[in-house]
Amino acid sequence: MNFSYWEIKSWLTNVDYTIVGSGIVGLNCALQLKKRFPKANILVLERGMLPQGASTKNAGFACFGSLSEIIDDLNSHSESVVFQLVKKRIDGLRLLRETLGDQNIDYLQLGGYELFSEANDLYEHCQAEKQRVNRLLKPLFNQEVFSFKENRFGFKNCKDTLSFNQFEGQIDTGKMMVSLTHLVLNAGIKILNSINVEHFSEDSNSVKIKTNQFEFSTSKLLIATNGFASALDISEVKPARAQVLITKPIQNLEIKGTFHLDQGYYYFRNIDNRILLGGGRNLDFKGEETTELIQTQLIQDKLEDLLKTTILPNTSFEIDQRWSGIMGVGQQKNPIVKHLSNHVYCGVRLGGMGVAIGSLVGKDLANLVIQ
Repeated sequence: MNFSYWEIKSWLTNVDYTIVGSGIVGLNCALQLKKRFPKANILVLERGMLPQGASTKNAGFACFGSLSEIIDDLNSHSESVVFQLVKKRIDGLRLLRETLGDQNIDYLQLGGYELFSEANDLYEHCQAEKQRVNRLLKPLFNQEVFSFKENRFGFKNCKDTLSFNQFEGQIDTGKMMVSLTHLVLNAGIKILNSINVEHFSEDSNSVKIKTNQFEFSTSKLLIATNGFASALDISEVKPARAQVLITKPIQNLEIKGTFHLDQGYYYFRNIDNRILLGGGRNLDFKGEETTELIQTQLIQDKLEDLLKTTILPNTSFEIDQRWSGIMGVGQQKNPIVKHLSNHVYCGVRLGGMGVAIGSLVGKDLANLVIQ
């Protein structure tokens, strides 16, 4: 593509910081850099027409982990590591709310619930471990986090008792990203969409970037592509597709809150008198290790079955939309925020907790450069 003198001069010349990825991490990183360096020329490149990964495709859970998820984390991580993981999620949610304001993201603290299947002993295990988890997390909240409540939502084929966490909430993902994008653009930061970074190379003073549309140089390159990070040779991150569906509006819907099932592999919530339901990656881990934004019959059938048999067993519903998002996961749950070389940095592997920790990872990524 041939650009005019004006286009090259205004968009692709004397670029101080180039951020790849316009999701939660990338845009928060850009904002933090602009606060520290007000005169800096900052460019954000996004491969999609809209953010392509999970930032505009997630379920909008303002959460930090269900009881069974935290117990599972304690099986593979020390108590101090799990404490820090949860703290990071709480701090990240606080930063998100401070940056954008609760009204601009439709933040509602309706509480988080976990359903337990009749088919296994997970409920009994969570009952036995609840006190340990509450003791671990009490310094963060100054009171017990998890309790158990009677199933008052009409759920079937599950235990009559749900785990409850009063501190969890939900947001409108679309409003969050629109508000964040407005902040970034109003700060004088440029965003170019439908730009795929194919290759970059570094010399002593700059990074040369080749995209599907043009080539240019930047002083610093910051990678915030999360689930797509392996395409830029960050091997510690694997893509993990998350499939979602949403019903048409349901009259007199009584379900309010965020809900987890099967150690968080399924999750649902209310939004605009609808039920949004996602998950099922555990049915085909290998098949869902992909960046292909499609849906599969196996998982979509399972999601619909959960709606019919467990979530809305006595309510007629119709499916309105289906979609997928791409998360970035790995063997550890801690995000990767590090130098890759002298002028290249990354903030990736959010592990399905992008809403909770994305703002903080973006800030930490900017701080790498600032320091």
